[in-house]
Amino acid sequence: MYLSQVKIETWHNVTAITTNDYISMMSGRIFKYIAVIFLCQAAAAGAQENGRNDDEDPLDQVVPVADEGPVEENPATDTGPATEELLAQEFARYKELVSADVLDEAENVAKHIVELQIRINGPMSTDSAKALTNLAIIQHRTGQYVAAQQNFQTAVDIIEDNEDRLNAALVNPLRGLGASQLEGGRPDLAARTYVRAVHITHVNEGPHNMDQIRLLEALAESNLRLGSSDDAKDIHDTIYALNLRHFDSDQMGLIPALMRRGAWQHRAGYIVDERATYRRAIRIIESMTDKKDLALIDPLTRLGTSYFYVDLKGSQAQHSTLRSTGETYFRRALRIAESNPDSTWEIEVAARLSLGDYYMRRAQYPRARRIYRDAWDTLSEDEERLDERRESLEQVVLLKRDELPRYAGAAAHDDGPDLNESVQQGTIIVGFSVTTRGRVSNLKIVEANPVEFTEMHRFLRHELRTRLYRPRFEDGDPVATADLTFTHTYFYWQSDLDALRALPAVDE
Repeated sequence: MYLSQVKIETWHNVTAITTNDYISMMSGRIFKYIAVIFLCQAAAAGAQENGRNDDEDPLDQVVPVADEGPVEENPATDTGPATEELLAQEFARYKELVSADVLDEAENVAKHIVELQIRINGPMSTDSAKALTNLAIIQHRTGQYVAAQQNFQTAVDIIEDNEDRLNAALVNPLRGLGASQLEGGRPDLAARTYVRAVHITHVNEGPHNMDQIRLLEALAESNLRLGSSDDAKDIHDTIYALNLRHFDSDQMGLIPALMRRGAWQHRAGYIVDERATYRRAIRIIESMTDKKDLALIDPLTRLGTSYFYVDLKGSQAQHSTLRSTGETYFRRALRIAESNPDSTWEIEVAARLSLGDYYMRRAQYPRARRIYRDAWDTLSEDEERLDERRESLEQVVLLKRDELPRYAGAAAHDDGPDLNESVQQGTIIVGFSVTTRGRVSNLKIVEANPVEFTEMHRFLRHELRTRLYRPRFEDGDPVATADLTFTHTYFYWQSDLDALRALPAVDE
């Protein structure tokens, strides 16, 4: 029995049949899941008819799920113009809401689109799979990773059933599935998903296709979170080789790829390699334009920032003495921003703030305050600049941070997760203040759920104490800021929590 065969009145009279009764009429996992979606929707519709508003969102961060944007719909034309017109209107509304970042309402519209597609084309149509993918994209962006995974997987199953396991249409929902698995605490599953998606691009577009780049970057991130930094580096080397091949006759086109490569090398601790990457970007820009081009500001700033870090993959003693040389790159970036006739006040202020941040990191507070004061004055010259002043100087801005642990207990070990156990999510909320010198003070745990992972509490307190902020300013002068909070989300296994709860209570 297909959902498209059920009359409209069924959705508004759902109390006449139970969820289990309805699902029993369906066959297969895909039908069961879609049935649950719409029974939840029907319950919400019935509640609204009875004057209740407590379940507008019946279904339960970030990385982009689908770079090409929402999937374009292609409604059938054999079910009457009224339904088709409604579908077109809803999809246009969905795109507007996504563009405006009104995601809660966009999710409700996406659910309605799924319902319309099933009425028109049936639950096993490719168009229904596209609609489910759009719904999952919104759920991913709103942190509903379990629901997103289910919808992405259902879309994959439908496409496989209609086409085959190597069809190019699988790449988009597989990318989304991997992203939701990764952010949902399962990098092991995400890695497998991304490997499959990459293989499909090879089959359909060849081994050197550029569509695989984002998938490979996500696969590298999955490996990095699994602790396999060498494997992640190998993947990024492959990405670099693909970019070199593709941009062989367009050196400036290589710059964005170099900047992404340098950012990843920084995160992974390959600081010497990172510097080499940014220097190559600088050489290309200088050779293709001139030494005062505005495009030099970003790699110069990033190169200067790299000198605050030690190469984790090489000799720390060898590179730690080079930290003071970073100022050269910040000052050159500012000179370019000030002298280039195509520069804007936004570019100049950003370069000035970067130099001020450098002096904050070096604990050269008088110099930092002078630079920040200049930026404050520039941003106070007219009304259109005040928003930037509020964002950059009238609130604290994080300058230095270390990666926080994403997993607690056995989830942090290298032996891999138990595939038969679901990962859980915990949160810790920390209260703190920031001094006029950008240092953290008055740090305390405000809330923790669950409370038993005290090792995670210690990690978090230690990392936050080492953070550095650009302080908040009033009338151009730095002031202390109190009553700030930070929320850290991490993953754990229920069995680890049960084991901790079985132990005698110990004070931290």
